[in-house]
Amino acid sequence: MEKKTRTGTIRKNINLDSEVSIVQKHHQRTGKLTTGFVKRILTSSPTHPRGIKVMLDTGEIGRVVDVFIED
Repeated sequence: MEKKTRTGTIRKNINLDSEVSIVQKHHQRTGKLTTGFVKRILTSSPTHPRGIKVMLDTGEIGRVVDVFIED
């Protein structure tokens, strides 16, 4: 069963401890995604065209591509 997602370009879609997939700066060319849980939201503006920047609980930083939502 595939997980439902929301866009990562709108800050209000993202909460602390949300499960997200991010693209890190050094993976932007390849588009390799990293999945984890949000520890901090680093972008203060309500939207960002390339995705809201977050820090995962593992310490990795990147821009949110998808926010996973529970049914």
